Amino acid sequence: MSDNSAAEQGTEGKHESNTSTSGVADQEKELATDAFRAFSSGNYDTCLQHLTSLQEVNKDDYKIAMNKAIAEFYKSGQTTTVTLKQILAAMKKQVHAAVEEIDGLDDVENSFLYYNQAIIHYHMRQYTEAITIGEKLYQFLEPFEKFAQAVCFLLVDLYLLTFQPEKALHLIAVLEKLTIQGNNKNGKNEGANKEGSNQKAEYIAMIEAAKSKIHQYKVRAYIQMKSLKTCKREIKSVMNTAGNSAPSLFLKSNFEYLRGNYRKAVKLLNSSNIAEHPGVMKTGECVRCMFWNNLGCIHFSMGKHNLGIFYFKKALQENDHTCSQLAASGAGQAKKFSGIPMCTLLANKRYELLYNCGIQLLHIGRPLAAFECLIEAVQVYHSNPRLWLRLAECCVAANKGTSEQETKGLPSKKGIVQSIVGQGYHRKIILASQSTQNTVYNDGQSAAIPVASMEFAAICLRNALLLLPEDQQEAKSENGSKNSSQSGSVESSSEGSEACSGKGHEGDKFIPSPPSSPLRKQELENLRCSILACSAYVALALGDSLLALNHAEKLLQQLKLSGSLKFLGHLYAAEALISLDRISDAISHLNPENVTDVSLGISSNEQDQGSDKGENEPMESSGKQTPLCYPNSVMAARAMMLFNLGSAYCLRSEYEKARKCLHQAASMVQTKEIPPEAILLAVYLELQNGNTQLALQIIKRNQLLPSVKTLSPDVRKKPAAFQPVQPIQPIQMPAFTTVQRK
Repeated sequence: MSDNSAAEQGTEGKHESNTSTSGVADQEKELATDAFRAFSSGNYDTCLQHLTSLQEVNKDDYKIAMNKAIAEFYKSGQTTTVTLKQILAAMKKQVHAAVEEIDGLDDVENSFLYYNQAIIHYHMRQYTEAITIGEKLYQFLEPFEKFAQAVCFLLVDLYLLTFQPEKALHLIAVLEKLTIQGNNKNGKNEGANKEGSNQKAEYIAMIEAAKSKIHQYKVRAYIQMKSLKTCKREIKSVMNTAGNSAPSLFLKSNFEYLRGNYRKAVKLLNSSNIAEHPGVMKTGECVRCMFWNNLGCIHFSMGKHNLGIFYFKKALQENDHTCSQLAASGAGQAKKFSGIPMCTLLANKRYELLYNCGIQLLHIGRPLAAFECLIEAVQVYHSNPRLWLRLAECCVAANKGTSEQETKGLPSKKGIVQSIVGQGYHRKIILASQSTQNTVYNDGQSAAIPVASMEFAAICLRNALLLLPEDQQEAKSENGSKNSSQSGSVESSSEGSEACSGKGHEGDKFIPSPPSSPLRKQELENLRCSILACSAYVALALGDSLLALNHAEKLLQQLKLSGSLKFLGHLYAAEALISLDRISDAISHLNPENVTDVSLGISSNEQDQGSDKGENEPMESSGKQTPLCYPNSVMAARAMMLFNLGSAYCLRSEYEKARKCLHQAASMVQTKEIPPEAILLAVYLELQNGNTQLALQIIKRNQLLPSVKTLSPDVRKKPAAFQPVQPIQPIQMPAFTTVQRK
């Protein structure tokens, strides 16, 4: 990995700095040179002896102690990461150096200390701290030095890990200039002496290796940006420089995956020779784990979900096997990060794989299994608003039920008639109650317990909303005052990270949401709309009509709102208003003219498809299929609006208007698409009209029939005794509408 070579280069630079210090005695210079040679050849015991002698001569120089600590670290096989981190932190206090105070060339001599700390932060996945240090060092680097190249490579790796490809490409361009100018400078200094020629040969070899790495980094950056045309040219350069190695074939497979050539992507993965990989103990990468994960992602996009889950499980097994190997090698070590090589600290990908498994299981209709995966992943990625939304969707799907009407979209007589009692003249039909308003989802346990309940879904959605930055519309109404601490911290870190690339545009800012890609401006607005829609649904299910109305109104106020969510927003607002006895306001929301579009997205060119699954994750190139229980056209959506409008009129005792809405809606859809709640509404209307026989015929045939008007107003009043049976309750919105996942 590049960071290991960068660490070695940084160490070499530290020893060289001791040899070049002016005014140092010849004995110190000789000891420093011998120590550096011993370190370079791997004789760490000899190196430590020379450094101990050098420390006796010069006790005040902390750099000698730092080099000694690094030599001890390499002697242990790079397994004492925590000890080295503590030593470097103590040295930082000794020299009274803080990263925030680096503002002049006087602090450059401490740059090796900062760099070593950045390397340790990198391997402990503390990427923000590492980037802060790296960007400060970048400002004071002199060109054409190996140390400058090491810092640049480290920053490029960090930018790609944090999904900042634009900044990575800016640094890659700087690296390319450094290599070209470094070659020219090296060519002018030919033939100085034997030692100089050896250094030149080493430098040329380093430049060639750097060029190969630069091409690979470029491909990774273009893949993150989905810039496929430019990526295609760089793929050729990678294949020319690196050949058919595992990294180059994996990159090319990822490229073909983004293009939608899934079979070719699988073929490239299968052609990579994984057996030749050095192994996780040397590189810190489990190639087998990545192989199975990428196969799972590809099969997800191909629509082969069960195969995708199979491959993700294989990846988890490989990851567990790797972790058990690392645990065995570090047996007896009390400290968490000790006993295993530093590069292997990044080897465990369990939580990323669990995230992938959870998303896949949620898509194929296994919400409880998905919940178990995602609840474990959220313990690590608790700052990801997308993940909290997915957890809430698991809870909603687990509590929604799987009736025949929802799974097949067909009305069933079982959904209308609960049972029949008595015989002959005393035969009675008991109608089923569709009301879900007073459903109790838990048995008195705390809502904070992580189980797939609607109460826990409400907590997840609240967390997701709090993690999003402040809504721009609310910010304007409050004169720009900020009420979200998460928003402030994210913006400040984004501004600080722009010091290197020089880009300070507002459009370049993003909200990190590991392990998936960061949230850009449009993705952020889409996510906010999805969270508000789901929050309104959950609040209705829990009987909190006021909160549901609040969420639904906020949803309808969003500037860029998809047609499907606008449709759901009107329905949820109408149901909440009916529960609050504000039927006139509800009727305005149930106007069929409010529905002009039921598409699931805002625009076709939106490239938000691969954003839910982190690096190398499934992208739905063909889009998601609309569920059968959801209206697939504007006509069907307007019919659903009319069904609900009829129930609202019925609550105001405007039975003629309700009957007109009911039959108008029935004429807009096929007979099999009429929901059972609409048939129950027709039964109630006929009972109010005194047509008992027609009501029985509607139940028997399970379809709407033309009503027959009765002339006697007295007959119309007789069925009033049926009102306590709550015949209006079946026409509740949750039975009509379901939350759609984006």
